[in-house]
Amino acid sequence: MNKAIKINQQDNIIVALENLKKGETIKVEEQHITLVEDIQQKHKFTQKSVKKDDPLLMYGVKVGIANQEIPQGAALTTQNMNNAFNDKISFDKAGENRTQSPSLEERYFLGYPRKDGSAGTQNVWLFFPLVFCENRNIELLKTVFEREFYPDKLSEHQHYLRTLVQGKTATIQDTPAVNPFPNVEVRFITHHSGCGGTRADSTMLGKLLAGYVNNPNVAGASILSLGCQNLQVDLFLDQLKTINKNFDKPLLVFDQQKIGNGENLIQKIIKDSLVEIKKVNHIQREKIPVSKLSIGLECGGSDGFSGISANPTLGGAVDKLVALGGSALLSEFPELRGVEQELVDRCVDHPKAQKFIELMSSYENKVIASGTDFSTNPSPGNIKDGLITDAMKSAGAAKKGGSSPIVDVLDYGEFFTNSGLNLLCTPGNDVESTTAMAGSGANLIVFTTGLGTPTGNPVAPVIKVSSNSAIYHKMKDIIDFDTGGIIQGTKTLEELSDDLLDFIIKVASGKKVTKASVNRQFDFLPWKRDISL
Repeated sequence: MNKAIKINQQDNIIVALENLKKGETIKVEEQHITLVEDIQQKHKFTQKSVKKDDPLLMYGVKVGIANQEIPQGAALTTQNMNNAFNDKISFDKAGENRTQSPSLEERYFLGYPRKDGSAGTQNVWLFFPLVFCENRNIELLKTVFEREFYPDKLSEHQHYLRTLVQGKTATIQDTPAVNPFPNVEVRFITHHSGCGGTRADSTMLGKLLAGYVNNPNVAGASILSLGCQNLQVDLFLDQLKTINKNFDKPLLVFDQQKIGNGENLIQKIIKDSLVEIKKVNHIQREKIPVSKLSIGLECGGSDGFSGISANPTLGGAVDKLVALGGSALLSEFPELRGVEQELVDRCVDHPKAQKFIELMSSYENKVIASGTDFSTNPSPGNIKDGLITDAMKSAGAAKKGGSSPIVDVLDYGEFFTNSGLNLLCTPGNDVESTTAMAGSGANLIVFTTGLGTPTGNPVAPVIKVSSNSAIYHKMKDIIDFDTGGIIQGTKTLEELSDDLLDFIIKVASGKKVTKASVNRQFDFLPWKRDISL
């Protein structure tokens, strides 16, 4: 195993693959570098001495600027390098991307067919409120349905608590053994929006929720309304018609102020919903081309290996999926800041490239107006594990998108319509981003991590991919797939990207269940762009 790696021939930054000691001589390519200080695993050191204001390059792009003279073999830190962004964007190459997709044999997954021609990787009946006032009723329904449908998910912890309360002889009784409707997943969403903010925020929430019910993984939904909120039922339905004018899935709407008595409301919801759940339980998985897969691309709890192992592996799988006619959504705009030129050059036409830069600029201007900027994006965990500037983090994060042409650029809440690689404007916040991707049509999400994260989604399976084997073995209860073999030199990127695509297809077919789904980790967090009133 090599002790360090230079990622791109143009780089003057070297990445430590293990802990290195002061005075140690490291061979990188044909050069021998003597370290002038200890270098932690995942952190970076200089290939040669650099002067103040010299650019620092990684992945072949500028990820920082030296704020002082730095000797050869010295560690790069937040003290001796500043963030670096390239604001001189050229649109000359936009529309010139002629990347030829490899010719691959057609592949299939077992999915749930929808009447509009899309296909789900799951068959979800979704309960959600139009306003936070209904969260209590949603939580009550969740308790009732999950105790009946998923007793095995609850019994272990329930038994543990009961044993502590009553003693070692306590048992759990009178719970059914199996889900009565095995072809249906019953899921629940709560949120803290829908009223009390700007009309624009309520409209955007309606758009997001409309995207959820239009997602091919959703078979139908029960929708709770108080009656007087900003996000009125008609507004939600208008947003749904805008996304899909031919929408025909079953929707049940319950207005508490019309129905009145709370007990009557809950019983009506249970009774009416169960009728529809029984119907959608008859939908069976069928053999469907992988061109119907739409993968959301996410990274969170990233480390200094994420851009070397997990993200390029995912990018390789995405390129293969796109070659097969499938789609992907690359989001987290704060973590694309610094690599805009590369992405602009990959856009299929000038309008899409310009839309990307306009969305990025508008977002950044709001951030600056709030008193900060994108350079503060790396978290303490990121910095501790080697991602010390936002541009460095972005250069690695963009690797999730592979090298395919960018066929469209979407603002938050827009539903994707073009097959291929899409850009989607979201925050870098993990849950806000995964929430948005499912709302834009992703029927599966792949989430890379170097530090570990339990995040899941109510309607889209979330596959966790580790950048290093240590975290994979430490947190196997929440991580599904390991790319640490690249760091150890036991696996190639090509091998692992093939393996990851195989794993994606197995999850899409229901043959593999993600750890987030096993743990019933179903997070939903809308991006609140405006203020409360």
